Amino acid sequence: MIDTAETFLRLVRILRELESTTSRTKKIQILSSFLRELAPVEISPTILLISGSIFPEGDERVLEVSGKTLQKILSSSKQTALEKSPLTMINVYDQLQRVASISGKGSRSKREAILSSLISQASEDEAEYITRILLGELRIGLAEGLILEAISQASKVDINLTKRTYTLTGDLGKTAKIALTEHEKGLRRIGVRLFEPIKPMLADTAPDLETALKTHHGKTALEYKLDGARVQIHKQDEHIEVFSRRLSNITSSLPEVVELIRSDTKAREAILEGEVVAVDQNGRPMPFQELMRRFRRTSDVQEAMNKVPTRLFLFDILYLKGALLLDLPEHERRRLLERVCSPELLTPRHVTEDMNEAKDYFNRAIEEGHEGLVAKSPDSKYMPGTRGKEWLKIKRAETLDAVVVAADWGSGRRYRWLSNYHLAVRDARTNRFLEIGKTFKGLTDEEFEYMTARLNNLKTSEDDFTVRVRLELVVEVAYDEVQKSPHYNSGYALRFARITRIREDKSPNDADTLEKVQEVYEAQFKRKAKPK
Repeated sequence: MIDTAETFLRLVRILRELESTTSRTKKIQILSSFLRELAPVEISPTILLISGSIFPEGDERVLEVSGKTLQKILSSSKQTALEKSPLTMINVYDQLQRVASISGKGSRSKREAILSSLISQASEDEAEYITRILLGELRIGLAEGLILEAISQASKVDINLTKRTYTLTGDLGKTAKIALTEHEKGLRRIGVRLFEPIKPMLADTAPDLETALKTHHGKTALEYKLDGARVQIHKQDEHIEVFSRRLSNITSSLPEVVELIRSDTKAREAILEGEVVAVDQNGRPMPFQELMRRFRRTSDVQEAMNKVPTRLFLFDILYLKGALLLDLPEHERRRLLERVCSPELLTPRHVTEDMNEAKDYFNRAIEEGHEGLVAKSPDSKYMPGTRGKEWLKIKRAETLDAVVVAADWGSGRRYRWLSNYHLAVRDARTNRFLEIGKTFKGLTDEEFEYMTARLNNLKTSEDDFTVRVRLELVVEVAYDEVQKSPHYNSGYALRFARITRIREDKSPNDADTLEKVQEVYEAQFKRKAKPK
């Protein structure tokens, strides 16, 4: 076992080694070997920091440390104490947690004091990695899947069991600690717990209804594709909590949803999934950004409810009366959902084998103000955290979810806003974000104002024209086609890209992948000639 006094320096050396290694297999070997050497108390913090995070997904604490603040601290820390105590893994992690816990008057100076003390004790290499972790710029090519494989290899536990535990807990650190200290027996004890959200199952994209029907072997369940926010609702008697797709607790923002579940569901204990949509006074769906205004409100919720009413649509049930339902086929879960919920709460659904019926249903969804359809295989299990062909989105416009990695100051009437956004998709193999284009189109002046403030809070560096930002903000981008391009490191560009939605409900790990872009590029040539 490693001397804990050297643990953080050892971690830095491991991060350097991982960064210089391109082989996925070699990365897994390096990380699994390191994990086996850790003391139990070090496992969870180590995994969280290696993943480029401080807190598990869904934890609402934030560090609120800007690149400018860190530059100031790094400059002042050159004059350090004559005697240094070696940094330990636990000490570094505890200090970062302290930074996140500070709020109120004088919080900025208190955070700076803690970080100054921490960095003054660090070597140059340690200070570099503390800074990169704080700015979310670790970028060592460790996707969740690779980390889970390393945990599985280190603990000699089946990878599927490790993945299952992670999807049920949403916590890589907790998963690693149980796997490495309690092994298979400990992981098998982990089940669904009420008020601990499960990572949601995700839908892939289909170019058309024909593809969806074929993928689902000629029969599919069609549901409206809603322009809202995904929610997971946990109920035990009168106690009800609502979680976002990022596993954050948003109960206080949606008191009307709590009351609906309390009055219109029969189950004593249940976990339900659905979508919350902003609606006008006539019940017609409103743009997604209207709903995000509700989610950002921390006070005057009643006033916000009056200005932006919502409607709840439920489409799945994951837990009922002590039983986990994930392995039941989709059509059985729907039947149980219909038994426990009022019909008014259910997402419209139509099961069909007929293409003409499917097209009519798609047109009906569009006419009622929705985005399109989600096609679900009636026999599909619920697979937390997985994006697959069992659920397929079919929309009018092609869109991708991209991460904003930088923004340029605008010109002309946009001169005062960060309004030309550098967009990136995730390379699932390396977990790096690769640029795929820029756009200033699609947003209102109010949204430019919001994006400018939001991105300035995420700023890591700046020159005369461009602000580089921490990888956090996801946007939905519509485009006409995908083109090959030598100008971006992804190798692709989006033609006529325009932002259709700011997706505060999504994390960078939810962004579309380079592999998805490659699939879209190739699929285009089913209907037109491919360039030489």
